[in-house]
Amino acid sequence: MLNENFLIVGALLLFVAVLAGKAAYRLGAPALLLFLGVGMLFGYNNFVHFDSAEFAEFIGMVALCIILFSGGMDTKFSEIRPVMAPGVVMATLGVILTALIVGCGIYLTAPLLGLELSLPFSLLMAATMSSTDSASVFSILRTKKQGLQQNLRPLLELESGSNDPMAYILTVVLVSVVADGTSLNVWSAIGTFLIQMLLGAGFGYGFGRATVWIINHINIRSNASLYSVLLLACAFFTFSFTTLAYGNGYLAVYIAGLVVGNLRIAHRNMLRTFFDSFTWLLQIVLFLALGLLVDVKELITPDVLFMGIGIGIFMIFIARPISTFISMAPFRSFTTKARIYVSWVGLRGAVPIIFALYPLTNNIENADYLFNVVFLVTIISLLVQGTTVSGMANWLGLSFEEKEQTFKLTVPDHIRSEFSEIEVNGAMLKRGATLKDIRLPGHTLVVMVYRSGQYFVPKGDTELQKGDKLLVVSDNNDELIHKVEEMGIENIIKMH
Repeated sequence: MLNENFLIVGALLLFVAVLAGKAAYRLGAPALLLFLGVGMLFGYNNFVHFDSAEFAEFIGMVALCIILFSGGMDTKFSEIRPVMAPGVVMATLGVILTALIVGCGIYLTAPLLGLELSLPFSLLMAATMSSTDSASVFSILRTKKQGLQQNLRPLLELESGSNDPMAYILTVVLVSVVADGTSLNVWSAIGTFLIQMLLGAGFGYGFGRATVWIINHINIRSNASLYSVLLLACAFFTFSFTTLAYGNGYLAVYIAGLVVGNLRIAHRNMLRTFFDSFTWLLQIVLFLALGLLVDVKELITPDVLFMGIGIGIFMIFIARPISTFISMAPFRSFTTKARIYVSWVGLRGAVPIIFALYPLTNNIENADYLFNVVFLVTIISLLVQGTTVSGMANWLGLSFEEKEQTFKLTVPDHIRSEFSEIEVNGAMLKRGATLKDIRLPGHTLVVMVYRSGQYFVPKGDTELQKGDKLLVVSDNNDELIHKVEEMGIENIIKMH
């Protein structure tokens, strides 16, 4: 009966979490916040009993591995190339500055609450929540369907996908300092950081290239679904091998995903669909597990409540803006409004809570208190920042409406021709209103037209109207783009 009861409870949790996700979309709230809330609700008064920090840490490791790999797969290198330098600085220096500012703030204000927290412990608490959360940032930015000016979206995704290694290293180093009671060896910490980052980046790129080669050359077309299993195995192997070799596994899987997502690979669309669904499942399971793990009664004790609210406000309005403005100071291309927005979208989520489990599993004194404070700060961040990601962009004048695809088309990977969607404007109709009057490049065809809710296949004498959406296939997409730009069409939607 135990197994059956476990499945019933698990199915109920997943079902409620999916409904919560739907409600979150309508309310404009982060879905992950409601997943966390569902876990807390079911865990209240031990309605569903779950108290294994070790198992929650394992779930977090697996989930974060896939979330980062999938995030890398969905990131176009052409988009992050212009923001590579500020993204890397934010992911390293920004994390260190945040940890230092918040850690010193905790150390100085703890006596006001009647708490005696050492400086290393205060820095450890700050280090666990020093990075932005990739799961939160990826899910919120990609479900909002909102464009951001000045390349802010790829910058934020790059930062959130690559700053976990820095926070992880700080957390691990400080856990050992607090556990052993030794002083922090700065040069040893710098050496550890360099080794982890270099090995993580190197193994990530190498395993990413190897994964692409394996997927493209292994022949299992008799059962194409096994390609998803193979890619999953490659992602887990990349993380595990890199970690065993003293590199940073989280950085390795993100870079491996970036390599896989930007090279031609067999069954790309099927693999992307599988990983998208699997990532959502793991995010739901992770946030439910973390919600079940927390004791709500401990969360609302005065010590935790005042410290959590204080850190949350301090981090949002002081620490994050200071670290952002210092880190982005050398990059003059960003306006002040852009820097304000980057500082605002410093969401905390699952990653800080996962890192807060490390002191628990290492039996650090006051680890329960640290975990509860970090959990509360995460809730505050998701409530305050997560619900205003779109509104803040609008208020600062940095947002624009993304063009949505009219033609929901999935292009098979083996087809070399490229499909694009363009909208007819007045300049296109100057030489005549029929399709044959429009001068398109060679090896280019208009295969379908969308007008007033109707789709139809055009002929040469089909009369086009301003506002018609055309599905175009071309063997020379660069020439097509150049041609339509001459006609004054700026937005060309490429089919993927």
